[in-house]
Amino acid sequence: MNLHIIGQAVGLFAVTNIDDTVVLALFFAQGIGRHGATRDIALGQYLGFVVILGVSVAAAFGATFLPDNAIPYLGLLPLALGIKAAVEAWRHRKYPGEEKASRGSGPKILDVALVTVANGGDNIGVYVPVFATAGIGGISVYVVVFLVLLAALLVLGRYFATRPGITKVLARWGHILLPVVLIGIGLLILIEGGAFGI
Repeated sequence: MNLHIIGQAVGLFAVTNIDDTVVLALFFAQGIGRHGATRDIALGQYLGFVVILGVSVAAAFGATFLPDNAIPYLGLLPLALGIKAAVEAWRHRKYPGEEKASRGSGPKILDVALVTVANGGDNIGVYVPVFATAGIGGISVYVVVFLVLLAALLVLGRYFATRPGITKVLARWGHILLPVVLIGIGLLILIEGGAFGI
């Protein structure tokens, strides 16, 4: 394998995915105490990221699945999930035990995958030109490095969610932070993509 391409892949992944650490930490905090939560979060993250890679590779070869003007509207996915989480938090505000049980249910695979795709929609615009010039061998290196680093990103997100100081904050405020972060991501994607004509 070409070390130069591996180095570029590591840098590209870090730049385009470091923001996922916060979202993953919130997902892991939400799943604390639920059997299988780590597995579901990991599967959802990989599923969403494989979709991003698949679209990027296909677009690099000229088979674009999403027109450029549709990508900003991926922001509607985390926005909707954030609003749903906010409504659940609001509904359970007077019943802490019920709220705790609700948080303990943890994120679903599809929810994590949808947030990953929406949050990584702008990555497609970065990956496509890189993949288009890398050739099949180079693309293979990028994909393998990305998938390995995704595991490291999951470990990092879980690490942050289980640190005592962070755990206390997330346990107390995670049900509020998750909707805020998801709604923020959704609005950011919509605004930066020009979905509102801004």
